[in-house]
Amino acid sequence: MTSDKADFTQGSILKKLVAFMLPVLGALILQAAYGAVDLLVVGRFGSTAGLSAVSTGSQVLNLVTFVVIQLAMGVTVLIARYLGEKRPEQIGAVVGGAAIVFALIAVGLFVVMVCFAEPISVLMQAPAEAMDLTASYVRICGGGIFFIVAYNVLSAVFRGLGDSRSPLLFVLIACIVNVAGDLILVAGFRMDATGAAIATVLAQALSVVFAVLLLLKKDLPFAICLLYTSPSPRDCS
Repeated sequence: MTSDKADFTQGSILKKLVAFMLPVLGALILQAAYGAVDLLVVGRFGSTAGLSAVSTGSQVLNLVTFVVIQLAMGVTVLIARYLGEKRPEQIGAVVGGAAIVFALIAVGLFVVMVCFAEPISVLMQAPAEAMDLTASYVRICGGGIFFIVAYNVLSAVFRGLGDSRSPLLFVLIACIVNVAGDLILVAGFRMDATGAAIATVLAQALSVVFAVLLLLKKDLPFAICLLYTSPSPRDCS
């Protein structure tokens, strides 16, 4: 068991639980800060309609993210269970199944958020003067929903393997990129709420890239293959 993993089957539980949960809490707080950063930057450099659009659109995005996080917890629980039962060969099937299920979820969310951005904005009671910008914000975030879903699923896999620090690092990097993107697109190019949405999606995409690269470098109890996930550490033929 490497130093970045928490083994709850040995030693004091409380100390390891606190060490494991603090990065989880930090990651959740930073993930929720996306909308707050967008609001601050758009409020300073954008329009009133843009500020209203980000406020409404970020509520939609936060709701979607919350649902995905709750569903992804099942992946964390199953992986941790099989590790605790000394059955790591089962983890490959969990990860492979989760990849398929969450890919379908992402496709569904993509269709709903992109095709029904305006009805969603109406449902969220966006002001008439901010309707177009709100729909644009929701539509752009919907276009990048694959990255948002992928990040949360990858974070669930890391946490199931006992590593809660890596997801915190990913979201920290994403937040920094989001702030920089907001300043460039909103303050620099005056893209208002649209720029904030693009910055959010780009930041999430970057966090997914970092997560995948680190996952591929880890010593995993299962093999990650191009077209499927193998339950055997060496079976990727």
